[in-house]
Amino acid sequence: MDTRTIGETEKLADALRGDLITPADPHYDQVRAVWNADIDRRPPMIARCADAADVSAAVTFAADRGLPIAVRGGGHSVAGQGLCDDGLVVDLSRMRAVTVDPGRRMVYVQGGALWQDVDPVTQAHGLATTGGIHSETGVGGLTLGGGIGHLMRRCGLTVDNLVEAELVTADGRLVTVNASTDPELLWGLRGGGGNFGAVVRFGLRLHEVGPTVLAGMLAYPLDDAPSVLANYRDLIVDAPDLLGTIVNLRLCPPIAAVSAHLHGLPIVAVVVCWSGGIAQGESFLRPLREFGRPVLDTVAPMPYVDLQRMFNATSPPGKRYYWRSVDTGPLTDEVIATVVTHASRITSPLSSSPIYHMGGAVGRVPAEDTAFGSRGASHDINIFGAWEPDRTDRDRHIGWVRDFSEAMAPHGVGQYVNFLNDEGADGVRAAYGRRWRRLVALKRRVDPHNLFRYNFNVDPGWTDEGDT
Repeated sequence: MDTRTIGETEKLADALRGDLITPADPHYDQVRAVWNADIDRRPPMIARCADAADVSAAVTFAADRGLPIAVRGGGHSVAGQGLCDDGLVVDLSRMRAVTVDPGRRMVYVQGGALWQDVDPVTQAHGLATTGGIHSETGVGGLTLGGGIGHLMRRCGLTVDNLVEAELVTADGRLVTVNASTDPELLWGLRGGGGNFGAVVRFGLRLHEVGPTVLAGMLAYPLDDAPSVLANYRDLIVDAPDLLGTIVNLRLCPPIAAVSAHLHGLPIVAVVVCWSGGIAQGESFLRPLREFGRPVLDTVAPMPYVDLQRMFNATSPPGKRYYWRSVDTGPLTDEVIATVVTHASRITSPLSSSPIYHMGGAVGRVPAEDTAFGSRGASHDINIFGAWEPDRTDRDRHIGWVRDFSEAMAPHGVGQYVNFLNDEGADGVRAAYGRRWRRLVALKRRVDPHNLFRYNFNVDPGWTDEGDT
């Protein structure tokens, strides 16, 4: 950024109802901090927007000066996409209002909201939409990339419930995007990430859920993982959409739901969420709960909002994170053996390898209806590396993730865009697959200069030869 642009920051500050933070501000380091402490970027300007007009002013300022934009919603991106070193951060974290229209079964959510802002408000009406596994996850990033959650097999991905969005485009205009105003742009927002502008409000479809669900965790010694996973695989073949499950292989985390004597024990856990009738759920889950020798069974009726925040403590802000992922078909014996082998080599008590059960409503959405890929996947495996910020063995933890990822690659059928990390442009193109060219065409229309590039980027200059 040249001195002329630096000297013009006062113009932007005067145009904002919110605050413009620069490196000279005493709160700068606090404001620029994100969930992943492995990300350390120093943006020249952070516009902490108070409303959509602020977002429009910030985007216009950047566009007029050719400055790239990073949009920060919840700040939960493992790749740190809400920060940049050479442009303007449009920070939506002050914009967290949530409004429910129970008659239309819709919720309207500002772009900086977290799922912990949304779930209690919708559950007051006995309604919910698919949200993140952790309630501290931002609504914006999760929605725009896809939206895996406990309810996805019943309600679809978050992106499948995106009906409308208010978006500030690269030319600073505030537009309403829905199936009537711009169906192609709505398609791109349903899985295409933050490539097309700054979404200041989401309109999401709601479903009758809760307020009580049958949920909790079953845990077994990791030595039992092969038989536990084989039994789990057989059970979920005929699982109704009402059942959402996540298998996780890790060291038992020190969370309130788990007895202290189990903390640190190598385990395979099955997290369940049955969002239908409690008696029906208890009957269906009985074979799972009676199998083997579980060291823990916390499955019980509980408020859905409690389930949503149950695992927040397992990945708190301020740790260092690095991950990869792979979408797979069914859990074959070979897949199970590979997962167990590499999970047994875990390098940190903060790391884990959650396996999300897809299918159900996710798989019934036609592949071309959204930009989200891997509709046919049975599972998504997130190889999740995490360690304390003061550790000096970063390479060891990252090596575990990469080795695990490479071993799983032969079993892969795709990747979840929100679980990409540093795979680069080739990895982004591969994740989108045959949707890539359509996304490029849309990007050329709405952001031809790639102003919004701090994301899993769809470069408008891409050609078949890969020239940019």
